[in-house]
Amino acid sequence: MTTTTSTSTSAVDTVSVVETVPKQLFIGGSWQDASDGGRFAVDDPATGERLCEVADASPADGQRALDAAVAAQEAWAATAPRARSEILRRAYEIILERREELALLMTLEMGKPLAEARGEVGYAAEFFRWFSEEAVRIEGGFTRTPDGANRVLVMRQPVGPCLLITPWNFPLAMGTRKIGPAIAAGCTMVLKPAPQTPLSSLALAGILTEAGLPEGVLNVVTTTDAAGVIEPLLRGGGVRKLSFTGSTQVGRLLLAQCADTVVRTSMELGGNAPFIVFEDADLDRAVEGAMVAKMRNMGEACTAANRFFVHSAVADAFAARLAERMSALAVGPGTQPASQVGPLIDAAGRAKADGLVQDAVTRGAKVLTGGEVPDGPGHFYPPTVITEVRPDSELMRAEIFGPVAAILTFDTEEEVVRAANDTEWGLVGYLFTRDLDRALRVGERLETGMVGINTGLVSNPAAPFGGVKQSGLGREGGRVGIDEFLEYKYLAIPVVPVAADGRG
Repeated sequence: MTTTTSTSTSAVDTVSVVETVPKQLFIGGSWQDASDGGRFAVDDPATGERLCEVADASPADGQRALDAAVAAQEAWAATAPRARSEILRRAYEIILERREELALLMTLEMGKPLAEARGEVGYAAEFFRWFSEEAVRIEGGFTRTPDGANRVLVMRQPVGPCLLITPWNFPLAMGTRKIGPAIAAGCTMVLKPAPQTPLSSLALAGILTEAGLPEGVLNVVTTTDAAGVIEPLLRGGGVRKLSFTGSTQVGRLLLAQCADTVVRTSMELGGNAPFIVFEDADLDRAVEGAMVAKMRNMGEACTAANRFFVHSAVADAFAARLAERMSALAVGPGTQPASQVGPLIDAAGRAKADGLVQDAVTRGAKVLTGGEVPDGPGHFYPPTVITEVRPDSELMRAEIFGPVAAILTFDTEEEVVRAANDTEWGLVGYLFTRDLDRALRVGERLETGMVGINTGLVSNPAAPFGGVKQSGLGREGGRVGIDEFLEYKYLAIPVVPVAADGRG
């Protein structure tokens, strides 16, 4: 590992940044051990070595966290919108001040290169800034009924205590994307981060406390027993809102558990994004977009381009350019300054990606670069480009979650739209063309919640992020992101006629 440059990471830095993060549960404003004393290990995916241990919450701990959120809800809902806004603003500033420490922490527990981790810190902070501004813009309304008999006063109120479940791939940003609107709306929370990456969430709890968030508003439970902790909370009646980011399979289970007490839900689930390159596309721009859409976070993103549909007239040129770019990427521990591709999250994730590649190869696909598991420690997998992929290959149906670009060809617009929509998922699609009419036409026909036109990046705190079909329910971010945490209430007020003496 290179340690000679000013941006390198020393062993002392690594130890220091991990040691400064609390390793306990955060309940009712205090750091607490798990009730049964349980702990679990957090490992570095680049080495397989243990970073630390954190508290392993039991179902009883989860209930204590929810009880704290329920107890704090009434007072927090009554807090002035400006006060909630200022807390988020202060937290935004603290996050940016600690960009380097938070980026290193994220790289250590998740694996992404430091440059990407720094980018995520900025992205995560923006959700707090965005929702700090939305907190003071929660609007209602006033009107009269058509018959003139009643005045109607419409207000927005917080939905109540929320259970927030975040994934490991964007451990800081997925937290702020959910916590930000909940705080802005006046909701209390229990946050359950992924067990692979709990440290970013624990650091975030400390930052929000420092920013002035009252006791009990945010509670964090780290656990390896997600099913045992979560199900009783959803079925018990105290949770009024679930926000979940994760797999479609788990999302279906959570929806069933929410049914008993009709818990309001928003879910950002799996994706199988098509990446379409038409014959008139600017190939340089398309390749650049492909690098972003495929290689962000080593391909471990729900928005990652999975299925590359390239017009037969430009398929060979596109594939050659993409393979050249992918093969030139430096693979290594994210803490090394030169690294552009870090490890996958764990051995199972790497085995899945490699299994999908090998399945495609056995069906006749051609590997242009990558495609082999490297020797040595860590869960690394090389950037991989494969062509001549058959439509019946498993990776056409599965969410790859790795640095693998699978290229198929097409000849007509109708053909590619049909193929792109042939999936149970519908989170995002990408298309590249110089024809504006075609871009709009195809964008409207793609069965996805988001479309990137001549760009490989769609995520932005100011935009409504979410999908259709089995990619989820609801939206996060944008003007509508706070709506997921608010209920409508209206007051009906009779219009009292004026009496002859002028009195009501």
